[in-house]
Amino acid sequence: MQNNQEQPLYIYTYACTGDEESLCGMELRCLFGCEIPAAIFGSGTQVEVSRSPFIKERIDVMYSGDRLEDIYKQTEQVEVEGQTFKVIFVKTNDLSPEEKIEYDERRAIEREIGLRIEGEADVNHPERVYGIVTLGGRWYFGVYHKNKATWFRQMNKPRSYSIALSTRVARAAVNMAVPHPEGVRAIDPCCGIGTVMVEALSMGIDIVGRDINPQIAAGARTNIAHFGFTSVVTLGDIADIQEHYDVAIVDMPYNLYSRITPEEQLAILVHTRRIADRAVIVAIEAVDEMIAEAGFAIIDRCVAKKGAFSRHLMLCE
Repeated sequence: MQNNQEQPLYIYTYACTGDEESLCGMELRCLFGCEIPAAIFGSGTQVEVSRSPFIKERIDVMYSGDRLEDIYKQTEQVEVEGQTFKVIFVKTNDLSPEEKIEYDERRAIEREIGLRIEGEADVNHPERVYGIVTLGGRWYFGVYHKNKATWFRQMNKPRSYSIALSTRVARAAVNMAVPHPEGVRAIDPCCGIGTVMVEALSMGIDIVGRDINPQIAAGARTNIAHFGFTSVVTLGDIADIQEHYDVAIVDMPYNLYSRITPEEQLAILVHTRRIADRAVIVAIEAVDEMIAEAGFAIIDRCVAKKGAFSRHLMLCE
């Protein structure tokens, strides 16, 4: 039976550590607009898999069926247009332990489908990759996309400091703030060394930065240029920003390497509310009262843990 949904169906898998469960859950809610209950799920929403530090793969469904035989029959229609191809059995599924499909059977299913596709198979360097997966008692086949983990290269910045957001947290925060980038103007008004900006720019998001510390702002410019990106990082206080943006991402300054009073923290939130309609606020503790006083409402939240250290991420509108 062919998949005839009005919207295209995509099958995703994801993975995270125990410390990342809260962060991952919120990122997925922002990207897909709903709670994601399991490590494999279907959605009508298309998300570029390499955007997320947690999504592993995506299948763009071409065919579906109640039995493998339905898939075998349908894949005889696949046209590779002279390109080489490969079929991958997606290991993540929702089968019970007694229904588990072992390695040899997975390889046999891949070969069976490969034999039914007219064209040249290439397991090492295919020009096209297809995936087969079972979910919810049905089988799905389609074009396979694997997360390329492009952010790994951005973990090694020429300028860094110990309290900066990790690349994974920064990338997730960007996805929370800007799940749909087209036409969105973003700002990081306390950009530090530019970790958030680098991740946003790597995803093609229109973002500018600002920092009150001239050395730190220079470091952000260096990091952005190092990875071949282009953006503007201005020097100055958030209070002096006059332009309005769709969204702001703010990693709140806190008293580790610099001194900041609660009044100064509140001022940052008040000005964030003035310059942006939406914001992701990152702080080392929940600052609900300050956020409310600034005029924001928290619509989602999570905690990103790293050992004994935690950061609170709050999506506000």
